[in-house]
Formats: sequence, structure tokens, C-alpha cells
Amino acid sequence: MFEFKKTSYRQKQKVVIRVWIAGIFALLCFGALVGRLWVLQVVRYDGLSARADQNRIAVVPIPPRRGEIVDRNGVVLAKNYRDYTLEVVPAYVKGSVTHMLDTLGTIVYISPRDRRNFLRDMQSAGRYSHILLRNNLNSIEASWFAAHAYEYPGVELRARWVREYPQGETAAHVVGFVGRISDSDLDELDKEGKSGNYRGTEIIGKRGIEKSYESVLHGRTGVEEVEVTASGRPVRVLHRTDPVPGSNLVLSIDIGLQKVAEEQFKGRQGALVAIDPKTGDVLAFVSAPSFDPNLFVDGIDVANWDKLNNDPDHPLVNRPLTGTYPVGSTYKPFVALAALQLGKRSPTELVPDPGYFEFGGEKFHNAGGAAYGPTDMHKAIVVSSDTYFFSLGPVIGVDALHDFTKQFGFGQLTGIDLDGEKRGVLPSTEWKRHAFRKPAQQRWYAGESVSVAVGQGYDAFTIMQLAQATSILANNGVCMKPHLVSLIENPETGKATRMVTKPSYTIPLNPANLHVVQDAMKDVVRIGTARKAFEGAPYQAAGKTGTAQVYSLRGVRPRRGEHVPEKLRDHALFIAYAPYEDPRIAVALIVEHGGWGASAAAPIARKLFDYWLSPERTENESRVSVPPSLAAQSTAFKTARAERPARNGPPDAIGGDGELIFPGGAEDTDMEHGVDSSSFLSGTSDAGDAK
Repeated sequence: MFEFKKTSYRQKQKVVIRVWIAGIFALLCFGALVGRLWVLQVVRYDGLSARADQNRIAVVPIPPRRGEIVDRNGVVLAKNYRDYTLEVVPAYVKGSVTHMLDTLGTIVYISPRDRRNFLRDMQSAGRYSHILLRNNLNSIEASWFAAHAYEYPGVELRARWVREYPQGETAAHVVGFVGRISDSDLDELDKEGKSGNYRGTEIIGKRGIEKSYESVLHGRTGVEEVEVTASGRPVRVLHRTDPVPGSNLVLSIDIGLQKVAEEQFKGRQGALVAIDPKTGDVLAFVSAPSFDPNLFVDGIDVANWDKLNNDPDHPLVNRPLTGTYPVGSTYKPFVALAALQLGKRSPTELVPDPGYFEFGGEKFHNAGGAAYGPTDMHKAIVVSSDTYFFSLGPVIGVDALHDFTKQFGFGQLTGIDLDGEKRGVLPSTEWKRHAFRKPAQQRWYAGESVSVAVGQGYDAFTIMQLAQATSILANNGVCMKPHLVSLIENPETGKATRMVTKPSYTIPLNPANLHVVQDAMKDVVRIGTARKAFEGAPYQAAGKTGTAQVYSLRGVRPRRGEHVPEKLRDHALFIAYAPYEDPRIAVALIVEHGGWGASAAAPIARKLFDYWLSPERTENESRVSVPPSLAAQSTAFKTARAERPARNGPPDAIGGDGELIFPGGAEDTDMEHGVDSSSFLSGTSDAGDAK
């Protein structure tokens, strides 16, 4: 009996110990659980909460609407329209991508090219990247996909703004174009600290105004925080920061004048710039031939790129800005003014013109073999006597001529608001020392000043520089900075900012000397080399014809352009302004291989002046005190904002500015030779000159 009680007690003791051990173990486990919960819920709350939100919330960038571009009268040059695209995130696609493409193709048409481009892009992009599959979906296709979107996880329908250029080839070198953002663009944006503002944006300005005013046109990207399910489907919009649209640009270009000018260059190559001397407004800017900028918006195809890039007429080259030319006799008024200002020759001094100028044992002949006899400065400009100006070259000296004509912008960057402008060559002794390597070539010879004085030899200027110089001459030495953008308009407030409001500088010119040159240029049009082109004009213009040699035809009897192969013909140039008493337009132009300036170039200027100075156009212009675009564009933006759908539900197929629509689960010289190496247009050095 005693033994039984003792055994029972021991068993109870063991049970108690086991219970205590089990209890302690359970308590420890519970404590560990509580501790872990404490760590997760309290200690690591902030970090884990943020990670949970990231899994739950999709931050979708909303690209801003790009600013629009209009001409001085409100004619639209660049605008935006709504477009729908299909994008794919490969990581969210169920099954194979190939199967998805096959089944999706039964709902929305996917061309073989779209499919090929998508598969190519997918090879280089990450699994979580948004890869464009199809663009330019119409509203029916977009609605049809939206109804079946649940069947295609990883495929997203998006709305975006697409750039369009309604004028096509007209003013293409001015407006430029946008294109897809490249890796080099991204690197540049990173350097400038602007990459964050381009999240969700697919395009960027590549050429022209689109590029030089990119920061103004782009706007500010918005964001939308969307609550999504585990599969990536949207539930509701939690927060939205609206994008700020880009500013609108009002250009100084008159599209009517631009079309008149471009019409004259059909079938020709050349350049033209027209400027209002009093304001610096560029009224027309022609580079012929041109191209259609719409080809570049979504990436140009290989066939069109090869066609443009391999065209022997180089339509992509901005001739007024990057083509450097010998300007021939159009340089003579500035040389004459230099001689007067520097006291090297009086306007009444007679210089014998037997048809040639002899210097250093070599004869420099007049164009066409003409001989004008005793010639003063006025007559020399009117008839374009080469002999007279040949003789001025050594008298003035290359350095003095360089310093004087530099004030008119020759050999300098004009500062026009386009990128890629070339400086050209305004020769001097210092320039030649740096331009050539061999000591014998670095020396300036007096005979070289002979050709320079008639716009040949080493002279190589852009048509933009020639137009600016003509404008300054017409404005009595006052330089207004040439510009293409007149006003920048804020689409939110409607406030417009004018770009150029005062002169850049004024050249101190003797009015009597200026009158000598201007009066002679008036007679060039009235009784001189350009008289036929301006016969019967209801206004008085002033101008100067010019012909610049491209190849030396010495020893070849026929000199007129029509008697030699086209590529050997001289360039035809003309500068002019009108009306003479109160200039409202100044123009400089070149017709490449056009022959004589009087017959090929001057008639083009006449067409421009007739249009610009016509009473009907002048009357219409006087009635337009403020460009109509200012009110119109602001109204358009207000309408667009008013039409946005409510943001209290999931995004739909009528989404706002580019947001996710239905997510299911992008020195200018060759120092060796001293000429612009990029210009295939520059003339060769030659002693002879033509008018």
C-alpha cells in the first residue's frame, strides 16, 4: 500500500514537470510570436507599410500635352491629336508571348511589321518594360480591346498625344520634328537632371524649333496613383497630379509668304531668308528641297530614310543655316561701305575699267568680259563692275575688311533660335594662320584680297548671315536679332512673352556714306542689273545681284549657266529690301547652280515683295493686332480640361492626357583647308567674279 502511494506521487511529479516544461515552451513560443509581431507591426512598420503600398499602388506617369506651334497669323504648324496604343509588359503575360500575339490578333489587327518590331524590341528590353505593340488604334478598336482586356494580362491600352504637322513640307526646316527618345537623348536628359520629367514620354524634339524650344514645349509630367489587384488590374485612382501642358509658340513666319517663296524653288535647290528689318522677325525661311516631318513622328521606316538620306539634293540639310557659300557680288555694297567708312576711297573717285584688273602680273577679268570705262562707286554697284572692286581689295586690306564686315554678322553666329548654325569663313591674316598647317600656306598674299573683295576666294557665308547683313543695311546700321519665335504663350494663363524687344547693337555709320550705298542699290533695281525683274513694280526696292563661281570655267568659252552642265553652273544670288523709303522686308537668297543672279534669283525676290507689300495683305495685317492663336489655344486647353472624365473610378477608354487606360496586369571649319567641311555647297577660290 505504501509502495503504491509512493509510485503514484512520483508519477504526479513527472506530469507536473512535463506540464511546466510544456507550458514554458508554449510561453516561449508565444513570446517569440509576440516579439515577431512587435517587430513587424511596430519596429518595421514604416518600411513594410511602404513596401505593401508599392505592391498595392501603381504610380503611372502622365505625359504632358506638348505645346502647339502657329505662324504669326495663327495658322497651325504643329499640333497634337489623340491616339491609342497597345503596350505589353512581358513579365505579366500568361503563357507564351507568341500565343498571346496570335490570339490578340483575332481581336485587334496586328500587322507583320508591328509584330516584327515588337519581338525585336522585346529582345533588348527588360521583362517589366512597357513595349509598344501597336499604335494608331481607332476608337472602335480601343473599345473592342477594352471589353476583352481581362483575357490578356500584361497587355495595356494607353492613350497618348501624337504630334502632327498639318503643313507637311512647308516650313519643315523651321518647325523641325519630334522623334522617339533615343539612348543618347536619355543620357543628355540625365546630365541635365531632366530625366524624371520625361517618365512616360516617348518623343522629344529632334530638329528645328521642336528641338531648340524643347524645354518650353514639353511641359511638366503628372502622376496618377492607382490601386491595383495582385494581377495588376486597376481598382481606383487614389491620387492624381495633373500634368502641366507645354507652352505654345507663335512664330514670326508668315505661312502665306513662306508658300510663295517655296513655290519659286520647285525643282531647284537653294535657300532664302526674309526678315523684317525693324523687328528682326524672320518672315520666311526656305531650304529647298524640303521633306515631310510627319515621317519622323513614330520613327521613320527604312525605305523613306534611305530615300531622304541618299537623295543627291540633300533635302535634310538646312541650307540657310548650315550651307556656306561664296556670295559673289552681293558682298560689294558692304565692301563699298567699308571703303567709305575707312576713308580708302571717295564715292566720286573714278577708276578705269578696261574689263580687267591687273595685279601682281595677273589679270582679273570682269564677268562676261564687259568693260565699263571710268567708273565711280555708284556706277560700280549699279553695273556690278568687278574691276572696281578688285582694285579695292588690296587698298582696304583683308584685316580691315574683316573687322568692318564682321559688324554686319559675316562669319559670325547670328544667334537665331535654331540649332546647328554654322559660322562660315570671314578671312583674315589671323584666320589663315590657324586654318593651314604649312608655313607657306599660312601667309596672306595681297593678291588674295582681290578675290575676297568680290565675295569669292576664301569668303564662305550662310544665307542667314547675308540676310541679317542686308537687314542691318536696310535699317541704317541697327541690328535687331533675327528670330523665328515671336511669342511664348502660357496655355494655363494665356500670358504671352515677346522674345525680342530692343536692338542688339547699332553700327556707327556715317549717314552720307550709307546713303551712297543705299542709293546705288536703289538704282540696281531701277536701271541696273535687276531692272527687268522689278519692271512695273508699284514700290521702290533696293538690291544687289550676285553670281558666285562654284567651279573655275577658265578656258571654257560658254559662261552663261544654260550652256554648261548644271553642276558646273554658277550660284545665282540676290539681296534686296523694300520699300526703299521705309523698309518692311529684307531678303537674301541663292539658287544653286542657277546661273545669273539677275535672271534666276531677282525674280524670286520680286514675287515675295509683291505678296508682302500688296494692299490686300497689308490691310488684313493691320486688322490683326494680336495673333488669334493666343485666345484660340487657351480656349482649346480649357476645353480639353473640361472634357476630362471623373477620377473616382478605374481608368477607362476615354482617359486623360496620356494616362494608363486599361492595364492588364517607352569651330565650324576644316583647319587643314580653311573651309566649312560640312558644306558641300561652298565654292572654290577663283580670281574671276560675276555679278
